[in-house]
Amino acid sequence: MVPKLFSMMKGNELTKDQIGKDIVAGIIVAIIALPLSIALAISSGVSPEKGLITAIIAGFIISFLGGSKVQIGGPTGAFVVIVYGIVQSHGINGLITATMMAGIILVIMGLLRLGSLIKYVPQTITVGFTSGIAVTLLSTQLKDFLGLQINNTPAEFIEKWICYFEHISTFDLLAFVIGVGCILILLFWPKVNKKIPASIIALAVATIVVKVFNLPVETIGSRFSNISSTIPMPTIPKMDMSTIVSLIQPAFTIAILGAVESLLSCVVADKMIDDTHNSNSELVAQGLGNIASALFGGIPATGAIARTAANVRNGGRSPISGMVHAITLLFIMVLLMPLAKMIPMTALAAILMVVSYNMGEWSHFIDMLKGNKGEVIVLVATFVITIVSDLVVAIIVGMIIHGIVTLINNKRNKTDLEIDTAIAE
Repeated sequence: MVPKLFSMMKGNELTKDQIGKDIVAGIIVAIIALPLSIALAISSGVSPEKGLITAIIAGFIISFLGGSKVQIGGPTGAFVVIVYGIVQSHGINGLITATMMAGIILVIMGLLRLGSLIKYVPQTITVGFTSGIAVTLLSTQLKDFLGLQINNTPAEFIEKWICYFEHISTFDLLAFVIGVGCILILLFWPKVNKKIPASIIALAVATIVVKVFNLPVETIGSRFSNISSTIPMPTIPKMDMSTIVSLIQPAFTIAILGAVESLLSCVVADKMIDDTHNSNSELVAQGLGNIASALFGGIPATGAIARTAANVRNGGRSPISGMVHAITLLFIMVLLMPLAKMIPMTALAAILMVVSYNMGEWSHFIDMLKGNKGEVIVLVATFVITIVSDLVVAIIVGMIIHGIVTLINNKRNKTDLEIDTAIAE
């Protein structure tokens, strides 16, 4: 289980030319990751800098010790609902504890060489829960996108929507218009210029408009009065046996989702660069990254498919790009974090709404709905349970239904074969 960086150094694969390309790619990915890290932290129920701390600490370790050449680690939309629920139920200390526990589980999974098990998870299940997570992430953004005045938004999907309808009278037209404007920028800016990330342009335009015209729209600064621009000293959270027991299920949820998402990201990256990742090294790195993130007050991290793809498209071909991405974010956090207070909340919501739509595998989802009834049942069950219940429950139920469907199909095929044989005789 040798990390990719070390094997590349041993094999003399790191040329000066490639290192230069990796540095450029890392800086570009950091610019892309900046608004996402802030937005994902806020949507998870924690302060903005927690997202940057996660991308810096966990992102660096995942690249340094990981099993992929181009994986970019950090906070992702898949964790938002899970993290928000933990914060609501157990507080920040509970989240840090659960993240550390998840990190330990991931390290154990890697040491036990369980990384190859990802290939046994059917595509119907991965598409089902990925699309389900996309829907739940989208739903979390409606409060800020519509400017609704809600003090405590429920973590559960159905209760959340009930709360939205109960507070629809607080709808803020100005916040909505700015949010729609940001979505239009996100959709059409790539057609104008692909080098400058659309999310940065959307944030800049929205922030300037709100500041220049002194518009009464909620900003990061109005919601979070104290935002740190420094990395805190590592601290071990207070833990007792009752706390650990109550956090076992959330920790397993974080670990399983982190494992599946990171390894899926590695598979996508392998196809893009014609390489083969080391799944067990990746799991160990993901685990260590999450442990470190928790020690510094961050949130759960995993491989980010979109940022990893952006890394590859911009010339990244070694873990150096991921490490540069983390270092660049550190400099941005120290130098520019005070400016983040002026960013409108509706702009961040708009960015995550587009992210949620893009992360949903809707074309695959629709195609699978046209398949055989058994696969459709697995897909829809995983999708619905992910939204209304729990990811781990959704995967377990999906695997059980898949197993039953497979047994029925095998029995049916065996019967058909026996009939054909009897007819032939």
